[in-house]
Amino acid sequence: MKDWKRDTLCIHAGYTPQNGQPRVMPIVQSTTYTYESSQEMGDLFDLKAEGFFYTRLGNPTLDHVEQKIAALEGGVGAMLTSSGQAASLMAVLNICTAGQHMVCSSAIYGGTFNLFYKTLKEMGVDVTFVPPTSTIEDLRAAMQENTRCVFAETLSNPALVVTDLEAFAKAAHEQGVPLIVDNTFPTPMNCRPIDFGADIVIHSTTKYMDGHAVQVGGVIVDSGKFNWENGKFPSLTEPDESYHGVVYTKQFGAAAYIAKARCHLMRDLGAQAAPMNAFLLNLGLETLALRMERHCANAQKVAEYLQADPNISWVNYPGLPQSPYYELAKKYLPQGSCGVVAFGIKGGRDAARKFMDSLEMASVVTHVADLRTCVLHPASTTHRQLSEQQLKEAGVPADLIRLSVGIENPADILKDLSQAIEKAVQ
Repeated sequence: MKDWKRDTLCIHAGYTPQNGQPRVMPIVQSTTYTYESSQEMGDLFDLKAEGFFYTRLGNPTLDHVEQKIAALEGGVGAMLTSSGQAASLMAVLNICTAGQHMVCSSAIYGGTFNLFYKTLKEMGVDVTFVPPTSTIEDLRAAMQENTRCVFAETLSNPALVVTDLEAFAKAAHEQGVPLIVDNTFPTPMNCRPIDFGADIVIHSTTKYMDGHAVQVGGVIVDSGKFNWENGKFPSLTEPDESYHGVVYTKQFGAAAYIAKARCHLMRDLGAQAAPMNAFLLNLGLETLALRMERHCANAQKVAEYLQADPNISWVNYPGLPQSPYYELAKKYLPQGSCGVVAFGIKGGRDAARKFMDSLEMASVVTHVADLRTCVLHPASTTHRQLSEQQLKEAGVPADLIRLSVGIENPADILKDLSQAIEKAVQ
């Protein structure tokens, strides 16, 4: 399996049917599992044996999909969660506790920004937000003695800032802390952050991985490469009395981080994915490679079309040579970035509203990254809780329109955009 290409892994990784078993990955819709002795069950609860005993902690359907995503990202293990927000929260809480600190790019999804800026701070974890274009020196200056992780998005939502992953990883590793990267927009088809030094990768699987807007979910992937025994992460290297003294780094080796996330946080927080959702997610993963090719090809055509339209005030897409992130995109996203294009229409907010109301095929929805073309005005929706200064720091101007280009025929997409632009500027 290790020699398979990623588009092959999309189809075959995670589940291998044995003789007489279903060819399609089955849905195990059961909360619990039967064993012949109480000793076997006790060993499972004590982490002395492998197996399933309660779906909050593990389920065969979830396990198959977790293995597939880990293979796609090049990690040693993964854990599905009930949402992308849950993945972001648990990825940080697994190694950051009250009184500690994290450094985070300011160009991130609005929901993640609020999660870190408000909820995490209320839980006692301090956050320093830095520009996504920060140099290694800038990142060094943001570090504190109690910093325990650095967080960024490969390609930010919706500003489409391409993060210099190697710079962020170098700064994090100099501090002896891991880099956590949200790779939702590029997906592992277009970028594997672990290859550039990231230690933990997360996704909102609600987006491209699903691709059909039928399930909400998230995932955390452990690279297995970070040295947790550097003295800064005692929760991984000292006995966990809630499991009779298990030491995660000793018991689980390279997979210590993801084992703790499951055995500790998932046990206590219960933000698990449902088996049916995992099944639906897997259907999306099977066509992920094909869809991402079409998304990127269509988005490139749309970006070039908008760039040439005199009624459009600006366009941001990493595939355009005019993009300030073009060179970074060639390095980190050589196969393409994603299907999302950000732009502004002359006339500001009012013109943006008229444009969106005039679309006939594209849908105005609180969603992004599925096979249907959809559109949103982030400043008044997903990022409306942010102040004007925070919007500026996140790279979300008030006139930004986030267009998620689908996999329809590109001629039909351009036709819809053309007529909507014409009506908006009348």
